[in-house]
Amino acid sequence: MRVHVTVPATSANLGPGFDALGLALALHNEISAAEADRVSVAIEGEGAARLPKSADNVVARGVRLAYEAAGRPFRGCELRCVNRVPTARGLGSSAAAWVGGLVAGNALLGGPLSKDALLALAARAEGHPDNVAAALLGGLTVSCAAGDAVTAIALPVPAALRWVALIPEATSATAEARAVLPASVPRADAVFNVQRVALLLASLQAGRPAALAVALEDRLHQPYRLRLFPWLTAVAAAARAAGALGCVLSGAGPSALAVTAGDAAPVARAMEAALQRAGLGGTARAFDVDTTGAISRTL
Repeated sequence: MRVHVTVPATSANLGPGFDALGLALALHNEISAAEADRVSVAIEGEGAARLPKSADNVVARGVRLAYEAAGRPFRGCELRCVNRVPTARGLGSSAAAWVGGLVAGNALLGGPLSKDALLALAARAEGHPDNVAAALLGGLTVSCAAGDAVTAIALPVPAALRWVALIPEATSATAEARAVLPASVPRADAVFNVQRVALLLASLQAGRPAALAVALEDRLHQPYRLRLFPWLTAVAAAARAAGALGCVLSGAGPSALAVTAGDAAPVARAMEAALQRAGLGGTARAFDVDTTGAISRTL
């Protein structure tokens, strides 16, 4: 039996929702998997020259993790991966790999693991639940970890909104982006973010996108990460001047994510131009929201 899995790119945080919010984007990796006597991995697209093609590959590790969680022996698997999610750019490539592998492994086993179980496994493997929740469930997800358990809810997003991701040519390591964050923050900054993440969710659910101009502000992580991505301020200003409601760092960066209720093309051009003026190359692309999350089918 062979199974086919599609899993979306994701953008975490959305400004104030640090380690809590994730958004699934309509850009997908594809995985074809079958049981085998050993692990073999073929990769096309993003990361094909760099990612391991052995049992160390994260997708293969995800398959193995599903077997172990189900209490079934794992001999190996044959994987064919078509990667479209850029690696090390803050668009959830690692989450897509973990979720894709777990979903593929679960499908090969006949589906013994629930989505809640898959979510908990993926969050533990990834280290935080925001990206993996969005990759698994689709839409805008709110996730919360309590010990080994993860609770996540997927919310609809107004279809009229367009999300523009500026993807720099340079890469960034999540560990480095987390290392610049302080161990504690002032109470005023915590209150600032609580207010804005609540407003962000309310504005999306009430269909009042104008409030996003305030709701996407953040004081918990982006100000500290500006030392790694000093061009973000100019890119965000250019996006807003071109009609975006707001622009935030996508996950741990370096990609930036803007949202607009109008034409996405001027926003994309403005973001690319601002990045170029900072001496960096990159491409801006507009995406719809992926509403389904990871999907598996038997071939």
